[in-house]
Amino acid sequence: MRVDIYYRDEAEGKHTYLAVPEGKAIPEEATSTDWHVEAEKVEVDDDNGDLSRYHIADPLAQIGSKGYAITSVTAQL
Repeated sequence: MRVDIYYRDEAEGKHTYLAVPEGKAIPEEATSTDWHVEAEKVEVDDDNGDLSRYHIADPLAQIGSKGYAITSVTAQL
């Protein structure tokens, strides 16, 4: 699966990352914040689903249940 990655700035210089399936719009519940493009067409291995570079845990499970995956508040950079 390929995803597009977006980021937003948080307090204290931290960032949150959002992954959505390639070419899909940011879901409505997440559009109220100012997202910026971080990377496009990022390949996510269907077997291991690793997006640890963006501190997104279990991205395939998150995308399967919500339509997007997001950095946990506890993992913000």
